[in-house]
Amino acid sequence: MAVDLILGWWLVAASSAVQLPRPSLSLHPSQGVSLGDNVTLRCHLPRLAAWVLLYHEGGWFYTKGKMKEQDAAEFSFVSTLRVHAGRYRCQYRVSESAEVSVKSNPVELVLTDLRYPPSSISLHPEQHVGTGTNVTIRCWNKDYGATFFLHKDGSSVPIKHQDSSGGGTATFTLFGVTPADSGTYRCSYRPWRYAFLSSPLGDSVMLEVTPTDAPPGAEEQSRANLVMALVRGFVAALVFGLGVFFVIDARSLWIRRDDNCGEQV
Repeated sequence: MAVDLILGWWLVAASSAVQLPRPSLSLHPSQGVSLGDNVTLRCHLPRLAAWVLLYHEGGWFYTKGKMKEQDAAEFSFVSTLRVHAGRYRCQYRVSESAEVSVKSNPVELVLTDLRYPPSSISLHPEQHVGTGTNVTIRCWNKDYGATFFLHKDGSSVPIKHQDSSGGGTATFTLFGVTPADSGTYRCSYRPWRYAFLSSPLGDSVMLEVTPTDAPPGAEEQSRANLVMALVRGFVAALVFGLGVFFVIDARSLWIRRDDNCGEQV
């Protein structure tokens, strides 16, 4: 009964909401959460609030009262289940009025399900390549309909994703690689039926990109081109200067001729 009254009051207040500063929502830990792990969603409040709601995209939500001196509300799952995976937002009501904030930007709770076998991975060309080479990374599983994600060690989020083609395969192409693309790559996948459940990371491949050496004589040719450009600039400036000099000299000659003609008259 009490919950029904709270929800009814909340809906009435939300219908005439005044726009308050948007809260933000964060996930702890932010990645690498497996089924059964403890996870906390923290709603950060720009104003002191009396009530905070956590919304799950599936339609259910949690509500929590807040102490006035706190600037965040925490919602924890002690042991995560499949139903906890998904997209979340939070919202708050200030204590001194019926004003309701807009919802936060969403965060996604992706849970790793160890029952899914890790994907396989291959690299072509293998390992050592020169700058500018196109590199192909291929990921595959046991023909699950899934979206594949390409991970690079050191990056907090996947760098690419792609739906699987026939045979449970996805092909990622890195065009014109540079030394910054060097690193360790792995794949994971999420079944289409469970968009927020993920396989564990699979085996890794190592990509090493080496700078391409300049062709013989390239440095000398570059210096020669610079010298030629400077010479051409000097010649152009000299021709321009001589042209200006002749124009001024010719004008002076005409002026003197006009003065002489005037004296003879």
